[in-house]
Amino acid sequence: MPDMETHMPWEATRRALATELAGIDGVLPGSVVLRHMRCGKPGCACKHDPPTLHGPYIQWTRTVDGKTVTRYLTQDQLARYQEWFDNARRLREIVAMLEIASLHAVEQSEAATAPTADHSTPVASRRRTPRQRPT
Repeated sequence: MPDMETHMPWEATRRALATELAGIDGVLPGSVVLRHMRCGKPGCACKHDPPTLHGPYIQWTRTVDGKTVTRYLTQDQLARYQEWFDNARRLREIVAMLEIASLHAVEQSEAATAPTADHSTPVASRRRTPRQRPT
């Protein structure tokens, strides 16, 4: 990791985000949705017009080894794990902000240390000569 000066812009932002990262406990990946569904019984009320759908069902969907895995949760399980689902979302947000702050810091550091152009030499003499091709 490059040694950045502590008074550089974006340093405070990066430090605050790193501190916020340290406060995150558990994270659960994927998404949670509440669904109302129809069943397969032909005479069920969910087939009427208007339908009375079954549910709500709490679905937790995530990817495991490249495959989508869905699990149904109870209200108690959702209440117990909701903070970890929220932490996963917050983690993605913090990482995105940390990347932006770090990119800004690199750009500002590069701009501050970039050499200035020497305009005293005529442009024609600064041009490179074309390479000779081997024959």
